[in-house]
Amino acid sequence: MEEKKISVNSLTINYKITEEEDPLLSFAGIKFYPEKVPIKGTILILHGWGGSSDSWIEVQKNLIKNGYKTIVPDLPGFGKSVTPLKAWGIDDYTDFVSKFAEKINLTGPFFLLGHSFGGRIAIRFVLKHPEKIKGLILCDSAGIKPKMGIKTMLIYWTAKLGNALLTPKHFSRFRDSARNFFYAVIRHRDYEKADGVMKETIIKVLNEDLFADLSKIKTKTLLVWGKNDKMVPVKYANVFKINIENSELEILPKIGHSPHLEVPDKLSEILLKFLNKF
Repeated sequence: MEEKKISVNSLTINYKITEEEDPLLSFAGIKFYPEKVPIKGTILILHGWGGSSDSWIEVQKNLIKNGYKTIVPDLPGFGKSVTPLKAWGIDDYTDFVSKFAEKINLTGPFFLLGHSFGGRIAIRFVLKHPEKIKGLILCDSAGIKPKMGIKTMLIYWTAKLGNALLTPKHFSRFRDSARNFFYAVIRHRDYEKADGVMKETIIKVLNEDLFADLSKIKTKTLLVWGKNDKMVPVKYANVFKINIENSELEILPKIGHSPHLEVPDKLSEILLKFLNKF
């Protein structure tokens, strides 16, 4: 596995790539390699919010052993990649992925995997560039804007009213605090952790609802979900399954939002079962 850097639109991007198995052993300075497994395909993996390429290392190792080259970039604003100068929305990240793929000469049809926030980008990407995607994998994917319950609705309208009341210049310093409180109450922990431009970015991202995009996806799709996912509950997996015509769903019992960290071997097994159908 190699870690590389590349410039995309003047942003330095870090990414990890596996192209062949690591040496089996070394003796007296001589490296002995196992018999190479023919490359069956390439998978581009888009990590979730707050994640990075580091979190996919175990899955990458499993996939390359079975003949699948994998590429995992640190998305702009995460890991070792540079943060954009202004807030990005999903389309900005989608355009970035397209340019990143071109830069590393990933031209032929490839598999695209998106986890959580990365799933949002993958959904939009496959609609913009269906000819580039051989198969789509969405793992505990975000993208559907949840309906607000009565409690959240009350908080939302209180926040809206508060924002209006705090518009005068001498009250404006309280607006950020009010907004922080609102996002904290509705449990967007990622918002609380974000800084600067990324705080504005997550607001743009959360305000985009991709529900209408799901029925437009015609690419063969695998949905993988942790049954105990509290960030994107498993009920959304069923919404994805119903609305994406050519899709199949695998639910992992007792697993939460991050199967790639909790059960990388099991997740790899499910991925390979899907990939080997092509």
